[in-house]
Amino acid sequence: MTNVNQLQRSFDEIVEMIQTSRQRAFHAVNTTLIDLYWHIGLHICLCIAKDGWGKGTVSALAAHIARHYPGLRGFSPQNLWRMRQFYETYKEAPELSTLLRELPWSAHLHILSKTKHQEERAFYLCMATRSGWHVREVARQIEGGLFERTVLNPPKLSTALRELHPAAETVFRDTYLFDFLGLPTPHSERDLHRALIRNLSRFITELGPDFCYIGSEYPLQVGGKDFALDLLFFHRGLNCLVAIELKVGEFQPEHLGKLEFYLEALDRDVKKPHEQPSIGVLLCAGKDSEVVEYALSRSLSPTLIAEYQTYLPDKRLLQSKLHEFYQLLLQPESSSKESPAQ
Repeated sequence: MTNVNQLQRSFDEIVEMIQTSRQRAFHAVNTTLIDLYWHIGLHICLCIAKDGWGKGTVSALAAHIARHYPGLRGFSPQNLWRMRQFYETYKEAPELSTLLRELPWSAHLHILSKTKHQEERAFYLCMATRSGWHVREVARQIEGGLFERTVLNPPKLSTALRELHPAAETVFRDTYLFDFLGLPTPHSERDLHRALIRNLSRFITELGPDFCYIGSEYPLQVGGKDFALDLLFFHRGLNCLVAIELKVGEFQPEHLGKLEFYLEALDRDVKKPHEQPSIGVLLCAGKDSEVVEYALSRSLSPTLIAEYQTYLPDKRLLQSKLHEFYQLLLQPESSSKESPAQ
């Protein structure tokens, strides 16, 4: 008689085959659909330019499609105009063509309607495909101003982290958005810790791709004393352990010493020989940028200081600050020189 465990493994293998096949089928259907919408958008653009099509003609086209394919959804006048906008938006950006086919149409609609600049659209296309965001996560990140926050506030990394892990700047963020935790005001570190574990899947989504959860209150023993690291992850891309320490108050320089101690313990006693040096993330409720800079400037450990927010930021304020930032970048350096004294 077939061993029960062997039978279970066989069943699991078949289920995995089904799931893989379904994913491939969904991806193939989505790619075909996006290509179809692109070519419909192109055709409508050509007809507008050549034959003077307008809203009335596109409405007639929608009715014509409905007569030939009753019950077929997705070809309303509004959606046909969006296909035209889709083509117009990306026709001069062939470098994005592969990314366009990776996202479902509903995600494209969010990006098209909620973003203003091509750089911003390209950012969300890259992030959504790389991170595997669902439509709701795309909408949440746009509403949370991830693009504005990334441009205005790059992550605060120690020199050692930049040297040991050059790609870290593209992995970590300066601010993480935990609006999904439902934390009380005020809240304790234990409240924060428990809420993150309860919402671990969303927490990992917020951290980004390639983060693998290892443990909570991870035990470390040094000498005859026991210590507990708040959260421990592994990052597949960086090939290293990532230690996260939580602070519900504002960053204080002394917090860094404890984190560096944990990194030393991880590298000596936990890290595998083939893995890179561990990274430490101090996640706090607030920070003074100048204090952070001073604290990290002499740090010999690969660490960074990040902030968490429990509510959606003011998107309009972020956009205003970003506009000011770009205006400063565009200002030419003054070439005028003072006239010599007569």
